[in-house]
This record gives sequence, structure tokens and C-alpha cells, in this order.
Amino acid sequence: MAYVLGIDVGSGYSKAVVLEGDEVRSWAVIPSGGDYREAGRAVAQTALEKVNLTLSDVAWIVAAGYGGSMVDIAGETSTDLSCHAIGVHRLFPSVRTVIDVGAQYSRAIRLHDEGKIANFIMNEKCAGGSGKFLQVAARILHMNVSDIGELSLKAQKPVEFTTGCAVFAESEAVSRISEGASPADILAGIHNAMASKIVTLAMRVGLTPDYAVTGGGAMDTGLVKAIAAELGTNVLIPQVPQITAALGAALIAKEKV
Repeated sequence: MAYVLGIDVGSGYSKAVVLEGDEVRSWAVIPSGGDYREAGRAVAQTALEKVNLTLSDVAWIVAAGYGGSMVDIAGETSTDLSCHAIGVHRLFPSVRTVIDVGAQYSRAIRLHDEGKIANFIMNEKCAGGSGKFLQVAARILHMNVSDIGELSLKAQKPVEFTTGCAVFAESEAVSRISEGASPADILAGIHNAMASKIVTLAMRVGLTPDYAVTGGGAMDTGLVKAIAAELGTNVLIPQVPQITAALGAALIAKEKV
């Protein structure tokens, strides 16, 4: 059966998925850096090498994402919104609202029953609901972003932030540190502020269950818990939440073969 490749070049990270039929054979996630063309090639090579394949073994490649148009090894491009919808629908057919928390922005996508996009909205001009907010928090607290989620779950009295803006929240977080607030309480407060902003955004497309959270932000257990609390229900998380658009791109490629 033919191999196909889906590539999603985001502003922060590039992702690739190798499909053989309906089976995911391999996937990879790497930082995008400043050269999206090279990032597309590098993440494709990384994913292919895991299963001892080369580009010559691939029947078709579809690229998507912020830098998708720069991927010169792709046979065609698709929008990352469409790819997210296709990827999430394959993983969770019951999902009707997708909340994607990316490195630079977040967005909400409402799906029809068959997985087509019914509506979407994004907060591209504000970092308050994106992974950028988490990076700011990590820098202030001198810790790795990957450690934020677990630490926030230990909060005893989450800090209440008066702003949803990442810029002003940075100053507010520094003030809370000087007042003696614990890192866990500060992080839980940041998660709550982000969740409120994200769910308010999602309400504009129409909150329709079931819900899925994708993107790098979905790897933060504290943020996912805060979003679920804001929604008042459980949310579904892909096993590898960063690669849903790359999976969707690979599924489009499969249909072309």
C-alpha cells in the first residue's frame, strides 16, 4: 500500500505524519526556526527516517500551516483549518468544537456532523490565549514550559489576574511574586485567565459538544483542566495533540493516491 505524507509548518513547530493506508506509521515534531522551507524538509525527513523510508517512497505530499506554501517537496497545499477538521474528525468523530491552542494564537472551529467546517474564529492579534502566554510565564518563573502544567495542579489559592493580556499579565505576575504568591498559584491563575479568554472566543462560533483541545497548549495538563472547568464538561485530547493538522494533510494526500 502506498505511503503518503502530511506536513504542517506552524509558526512555532513543524509536524509531519506518514500514513500507509489508514495506519499512522510515523510522526515527528521539530521547531520551525526561521526557514519554513527547510523546516518542512527536515520534519519530513525525521518522520520518514523513523520507518526507514525516503521521499522517493512517498506517493503524495500535502503541506499546510503558516509556512505550508514554502514547502517545496509538497505536491499541493491545503489550509490548516481544513486539515485540523479532517484530522480531529478521524480521531474523534463525535467532536463538534475544536479548540486549537497554538504557539502564536488560538482558534475555535465548529464542525458539521461529517467533519466539515461550519464556522471558525481566531485570536491572532492577541497572545493572551495562546502558547506565547505560557512561554512568558515560564520565563518569569525561570522554568521549562513543559513543567508548567503539573506544577499548576498543586495550587492552593490560584491568583486572580485582572487582565487577559499577556503583556500586562507579565507585570501583574511579577507583582504577585513580590507579594509572596507561590509559582503554582500564579500558574493556575494564568491558566484560568487563558481558559476564560479561549472559551469566550469559542462561544463566538457556538459551543457544541463534544469538545477537543489540540495544539501545543493541549500538552499542558493545567490549561486543559482549566478549559474543561470553564466549559463545564470534559474535553477530548489526542494522544499527540500537535499533529492533528499534519494527520489531516496526510489523509487528504491519501485520497489523491
